[in-house]
Amino acid sequence: RSNPYQTNLLRDSVRRYLQLPSDQTVLILHAKVAQKSYGNEKRFFCPPPCVYLSGPGWKLKQEQMTAGDQGEEGFQVCGYMGLDSMGSSLMETQKLSFEEQPGAKGFSCAKALYISDTDKRKHFRLVLKLFFSNGQEIGTFHSKLIKVISKPSQKKQSLKNTDLCISSGSKVSLFNRLRSQTVSTRYLSVEGGAFIASARQWAAFTLHLADERCPRSEFPLREGYIRYGSVVQLICTATGITLPPLIIRKVTKQYAMLDVDEPISQLHKCAFQFQGSDRMYLCLSTEKVIQFQASPCPKEANRELLNDGSCWTIIGTETVEYTFSESLACVQEPVSPMPLITALQLTGGGDVAMLEVQGEYFHTHLKVWFGDVEAETMYRSPKSLMCVVPDVSAFGSDWRWLRYPITVPLLLIRDDGLIYSSSFTFTYTPEQSFMPGQQVLSDVPQDSDKLLDSIHQEFTRTNFHLFMQS
Repeated sequence: RSNPYQTNLLRDSVRRYLQLPSDQTVLILHAKVAQKSYGNEKRFFCPPPCVYLSGPGWKLKQEQMTAGDQGEEGFQVCGYMGLDSMGSSLMETQKLSFEEQPGAKGFSCAKALYISDTDKRKHFRLVLKLFFSNGQEIGTFHSKLIKVISKPSQKKQSLKNTDLCISSGSKVSLFNRLRSQTVSTRYLSVEGGAFIASARQWAAFTLHLADERCPRSEFPLREGYIRYGSVVQLICTATGITLPPLIIRKVTKQYAMLDVDEPISQLHKCAFQFQGSDRMYLCLSTEKVIQFQASPCPKEANRELLNDGSCWTIIGTETVEYTFSESLACVQEPVSPMPLITALQLTGGGDVAMLEVQGEYFHTHLKVWFGDVEAETMYRSPKSLMCVVPDVSAFGSDWRWLRYPITVPLLLIRDDGLIYSSSFTFTYTPEQSFMPGQQVLSDVPQDSDKLLDSIHQEFTRTNFHLFMQS
């Protein structure tokens, strides 16, 4: 553990952080699959990988650097993105320049990345390196794994090969290309509370099966995947805005196929018919999203003729988010490797409870903190940290009067004071036998030593519960 003096200084910093979080967040959006290029062609990743910078910590860092006579020019963030096999050569990567957007967000995307046929891997990651314009390195950030495919599968998908199938609850992107021209690509997005077709930015949508009248546990396994003919809903992951229920149709040569019932695959052409409508489909007109009425096919009742704007390509997407705060520390080193917590495992209880923190990119210079209390931490591997759960009394004297659960955020803090926040929290729950039918004391009697002792005994027999905040 850190020495007491360092711990007290750091604890004051952590308390200030918890009162006024000054996070810096790096968000990477990318597709789950990438189509390989052959010969001299360059099949640029579509949708292009995007990077968003958000959080008040970026502004605070700017103020600190400006105060240090570096000026605003020294603060500007720039970056490079490439494939993880490319090494460190910046010539092999694409330079990113960030533009400020509403909500003080920085945005950039890598429109010219591709994977050639000389790269024989089946999976790869994107690597993002961020710098300040004065040359100071911020850190290196990785995407999730991306699967390489040669071309969209034209075969009927089998649920034995679920890699390319799209499941209910997963995230997708939709884009449209008029006359198959790359320069005409438009992405379904949300702006100002309305759905739009954007040439610059794309949104990730959660795709849900809309008709779920039975409990999820009673569904046959095949119902976990989206099939043509299903009623679905598209919900924007960033804004929560949703479209009305839609029936997803397979598209073949600009016809919507009404009788196809098979799993949907990555990069398939599809159309979205408004449920209950008279052949009305989701369509784009330049940058507007409108409804288009398809024409019936007299000779084939199972087909409806669409226009170009009603034919969408669907692809699964991934999001990876890195959050840190260097505003309260004198950080000279890059913030990477960025630890990511994926799960928590509790063992023991009472006076000796151990928590295993599972994830990626852990190292020996990390300590686990429960709110503003440092835990004794042991490094096990890049995927595991063990720590002793602090007694609830470590959170101050007020705990003695609490008859309800206490929840504290779980943090990872580097030796130099760099804070890595997480979406995980830890909850101390008093024994149930202590809670029912008792009121929280509004006044503490002067002669309360016995009462304090009894409360302390109950809390040292605390039950621990873990949960992840949504």
